[in-house]
Amino acid sequence: MDHGSNHSALQIQTPEGVIFALTLAGPISRFLAWIIDVGCLLVAFIFLSQVAQVFSLVSGDVGLATLIILNFVLSTGYAIAFEWLWRGQTIGKRVVGLQVMDESGLRLQFSQVVIRNLLRMVDRLPAMYFLGGLTCVVNAKHQRLGDIAAGTIVVRAPKIGEPRASTILSGKFNSFREFPHLEARLRQKIGPEEAAKALQAILRRDELEGSARIAVFRDIADFFRQIVPFPGEATRGVTDEQYVRNVLDSVYNSRKRPDKESTDTEAAERSELVS
Repeated sequence: MDHGSNHSALQIQTPEGVIFALTLAGPISRFLAWIIDVGCLLVAFIFLSQVAQVFSLVSGDVGLATLIILNFVLSTGYAIAFEWLWRGQTIGKRVVGLQVMDESGLRLQFSQVVIRNLLRMVDRLPAMYFLGGLTCVVNAKHQRLGDIAAGTIVVRAPKIGEPRASTILSGKFNSFREFPHLEARLRQKIGPEEAAKALQAILRRDELEGSARIAVFRDIADFFRQIVPFPGEATRGVTDEQYVRNVLDSVYNSRKRPDKESTDTEAAERSELVS
């Protein structure tokens, strides 16, 4: 629990009508993540110092210049690289359970990651992130100056567990089970992030208005159809919402299958490749 954050939450509504309630990260949890990141940077800096000593054998000035350049690249590039590759998380944020997001709920852009991290130099003034910390405390969204300029927020990363089959199917028959080789492709090509977003739509479907609910599941189903198309006999009479349920059941509940079925799946996929 983040003391001093007043348990702040931010509601974001997408154009389709989906409303997400996000718990904003307060100054204390962000400070803890920063401390961990500083520790990681110190370890990396010690290693780079050894590298710079090699150049100092040629010239002391060359070694010093190398160390300064490497320090700048490390201190600036560390957060940029991790937040982009890890979708808004550094090592510290991942340990504490925080994530950088676009404040409107859109996909985080690389330019936003760069802007928020380049402005750390301003947020650090006069020392120890005093200006950025002060801004974070008084800002309603707990944004530092870099976040305000980039249009980003830092939230507590949601933890989504795997659902049971009953949660996904609600007792309905999954026609995709008749095509185990295509199910195997689904599990290969659908990443955890895409599956988690679809799962959130299923779990929160009753919060959507009728037209918004139809639009949301149509878009998600079309996305999955492009990844792995199923034949007509598997999709005939299946609504977009049930299509998404079938996909999630195939992805999440695959580990509960008997070994024999897994063997049959692999055999069927090999047979299709040969044909």
